[in-house]
Amino acid sequence: MDRDSLEFLDKELFTDVTAGERHEVDLVAKLRFREAGQESVFLVHVEHQAQAQEHFNRRLFTYYARLHGLHDLPIYPIALFSHLGRKLEAEEYRQDCRGLEVLRFRYRVIQLSRLQWRDFLGRQNPVACALMARMNIAQDERPRVKAQCLRLLLQLKLDPAKIGLIAGFVDSYLRLSETETLDFEAELAEFGEKEQHQIVEITTSWKEEGLEQGRREGLREALTTLLELRFGENAALKTRVATIEDVNRLRNLFRAAEQSQSLEEFQSHLG
Repeated sequence: MDRDSLEFLDKELFTDVTAGERHEVDLVAKLRFREAGQESVFLVHVEHQAQAQEHFNRRLFTYYARLHGLHDLPIYPIALFSHLGRKLEAEEYRQDCRGLEVLRFRYRVIQLSRLQWRDFLGRQNPVACALMARMNIAQDERPRVKAQCLRLLLQLKLDPAKIGLIAGFVDSYLRLSETETLDFEAELAEFGEKEQHQIVEITTSWKEEGLEQGRREGLREALTTLLELRFGENAALKTRVATIEDVNRLRNLFRAAEQSQSLEEFQSHLG
């Protein structure tokens, strides 16, 4: 495969006629492949499913047919399942008519819950590092898997932004209880001093982000309550407040809500 030829295509928006819904394909890329002096061009279509869904195989076939109609290229379809269900997902879509097999559409299935995390532990691959958090993990292994994911992440020598992105993914899918956190810290104690220090830096940033989120949500709730007490319930205003991320701005708006003589005056502070 010619890695330099990788080209991500604009996502297509399709309407599922049977369900009356519109869907955007997750990822479509164009690749070139050279073998024995021959060059071929094809598409890779990856569709991610975070939960089990009836008739997913039919939808994937619909995407395939429409992408093929648009680009007239061979397509390698991949279904990535990240839900925790262990039931084996279908890897084909079939249509039969009066005893005749009219269609058999096959695709590659990657079902994380049926993969063993240990098989990916030594792979120097950021995708494997992130997806390990959704693989088949025994309950008592969760702290160890989280520690090993972060250890592998450090070995990849990525830039800070990518480390933060993947570490955040791992943390969101492997939330630990207080007891599990103690086991996680015991796992870290087995690492080298440098690795321990680097992982502590990552986990400290999680705690700081958690505190920041807590402050933000608390200020939003306090501001919304104050506005309702002073000016009555206002759904549009409540929605507007819910979109404000900056903690300092929320504090300033809270003071403005205390001092404003009318709703119009307060809204002037919203801009």
